[in-house]
Amino acid sequence: MYSSIELFSGTGGLALGLQQSGFDHRALLEWDKNSCDNIKANIQRGFPLVQHWNVIQTDVRLVHYDEYGENIKLVAGGPPCQPFSLGGKHQAYNDKRDMFPEAVRAVRELHPQAFIFENVKGLLRKSFSTYFSYIILQLSHPEVTIKQGMTWLEHLKTLEECHTSAGDHGLSYNVVFRLVNAADYGVPQSRHRVIIVGFRNDLNANWSFPEPTHTKESLLYSKYIDSSYWESHKIAKAKRPRVTQHERDRILRSFDNRERGERWQTVRDAVKGLPDPRSENTSRYANHEFRDGARPYAGHSGSVLDEPSKTIKAGDHGVPGGENMLVLDDSSLRYYTVRESARIQTFPDEYLFHGSWTESMRQIGNAVPVKLANIVGESVAKQLERMDASDGKREHSGLEAV
Repeated sequence: MYSSIELFSGTGGLALGLQQSGFDHRALLEWDKNSCDNIKANIQRGFPLVQHWNVIQTDVRLVHYDEYGENIKLVAGGPPCQPFSLGGKHQAYNDKRDMFPEAVRAVRELHPQAFIFENVKGLLRKSFSTYFSYIILQLSHPEVTIKQGMTWLEHLKTLEECHTSAGDHGLSYNVVFRLVNAADYGVPQSRHRVIIVGFRNDLNANWSFPEPTHTKESLLYSKYIDSSYWESHKIAKAKRPRVTQHERDRILRSFDNRERGERWQTVRDAVKGLPDPRSENTSRYANHEFRDGARPYAGHSGSVLDEPSKTIKAGDHGVPGGENMLVLDDSSLRYYTVRESARIQTFPDEYLFHGSWTESMRQIGNAVPVKLANIVGESVAKQLERMDASDGKREHSGLEAV
């Protein structure tokens, strides 16, 4: 296991995926009491993945990282996304909730071998492009700090000069980023997020983002060519949607031009095995209570069963109804239950949510899908293992030479 520190942990989606990947969290830092309490409740009830987590409710701006020891291999986290969210006020560097400077400080003080940060796709908005370059350069050269009285644009100029000049500039990282869709990695949700990964440049890492494993084309093929999707869900032929021959030919052409991969996972896949919360006894299923009042409104019509879910959202002023409801086979609408939302975010069924429906949905909507975190984390962990093995071989070779 590799030691790690996680900032802005929320209710633990990223932390769970990284734990599954081989990282051992020395501390999880989160300011929101409800999120901390939810993780602690899972610790107390004995959920195995979180048993040794050290959850600390704090403002990361007050943290002294020397309290957590040395040899931290990974720093991870999802800095608050409201400054960049498409649904937020889009203030970025003018927003006091922009916590990327604190992510940079953690890297500067802990000197991890690698870091993983996640954020919304709004971070790549054209109007933020200069500031996003500033974030990447700060992470690349965390010891080139902003001076008293310097504006962020002046600091950006200093970083650019540092980045393009020769010589030793102290602690530095090779940083890459990619906009990914969680659906392409087996998450039953269309969720586009920016993932930023860096490796310390003295380690000679050779890493790239893991290749997508699931495709829309494979889902279309399984529906309209070989019917395996409908058969897996025991949907009668009379109830299956039909496509024209022209559309079938288009699917075949598209499918032939790509590696097959697995099919996208759908809402129906995610909720399979859960009873209808409106009419059946759900007491044996934690967090699966029905909530009334779902209705469509302009631009928010809910998620259909046989596609990946729309993005599960937290909302700036509470849970947004349209995004967090589903359209059933009879065309009726209802809200996702907490358990259904948790499944769509790929939380284990044994991981419980202890707050109200609104609070639980907020935590789930803010989380990183566990499966996506696991896939990215596993690829980073394997790179660290390869580098450790390479160092071991060099040391052994050196001893033999002596």
